[in-house]
Amino acid sequence: MTAIRRQDRAGYLFLLPWFGGMLFMIVPFFASLYLAFTDYDLLTAPTWAGLDNFRRMFDDAKLHQSLKVTIIYTVVSVPLSLIVALAVAMVLDRGVRGLAVYRSVYYLPSLLAGSVAIVMLWRYIFGYNGIVNDFLAWFGIQGPGWASDPRYALSTLILLHIWTFGSPMVIFLAGLRQIPAMYYEAASMDGASGWRQFRSITLPLLSPIIFFNLVQALIASFQTFTQGYVISNGTGGPGESTLFYNLYLYQKGFAEFDMGYASALAWLLLVIIAGFTAVNFLAARFWVFYDN
Repeated sequence: MTAIRRQDRAGYLFLLPWFGGMLFMIVPFFASLYLAFTDYDLLTAPTWAGLDNFRRMFDDAKLHQSLKVTIIYTVVSVPLSLIVALAVAMVLDRGVRGLAVYRSVYYLPSLLAGSVAIVMLWRYIFGYNGIVNDFLAWFGIQGPGWASDPRYALSTLILLHIWTFGSPMVIFLAGLRQIPAMYYEAASMDGASGWRQFRSITLPLLSPIIFFNLVQALIASFQTFTQGYVISNGTGGPGESTLFYNLYLYQKGFAEFDMGYASALAWLLLVIIAGFTAVNFLAARFWVFYDN
């Protein structure tokens, strides 16, 4: 009992920085909830507006566009990035020489993709005179300015998101290493093909890891900001094709000084993320399997 209590004390000691950080989050959390019901321009005292900020959302065309852009980005980029991450993890799990080096190289983009420098580099690569069009020119094809064309601008950011598969890949790799090899050996003896082993062994046993990565990726994709801000110079262009929800929230709060409405938008985003997360947890009972 004494040893258990010592472990509890050690656990609480390690949690102290987290509890300290929570103290700095609680006040802004409730302050934003209050401001969501006010008219506040950052320069004068907020005035109570009731539900006006939430009523405005129904007629806000730019809000609807930002939701459309964010949902398309999430629905397309999240599954593709997880598929690529799992595929690469399975290749590395076969015992590639220099695994630590490959793992670090593939993980590096996850650390850098949210930086301003990488997004600017991405804008250059997909620019009218960028590397992609230089490559197409070898075949006599004159490509458009991918990052400045409303038809393709969002697609370039989706590719950037897929390129950052390193973080889920490392988690997938750790999960693959935990699957007992005897399952595959028994399946091989029964004549199961590689695809059948993947469907019947790998996916079910890896489903908790897939679920974790899916929830993490969904939350992160709904919070996308830097990529849209940098590639469009903060406008959400061209033609509002990269107007992510967080970028529109930023425009309202810090460009137009409509902080009351921006706070309401922040709470709407919280509800949306919570809704998508809840749906995933409810659906998990049908496809996530835990090896007890």
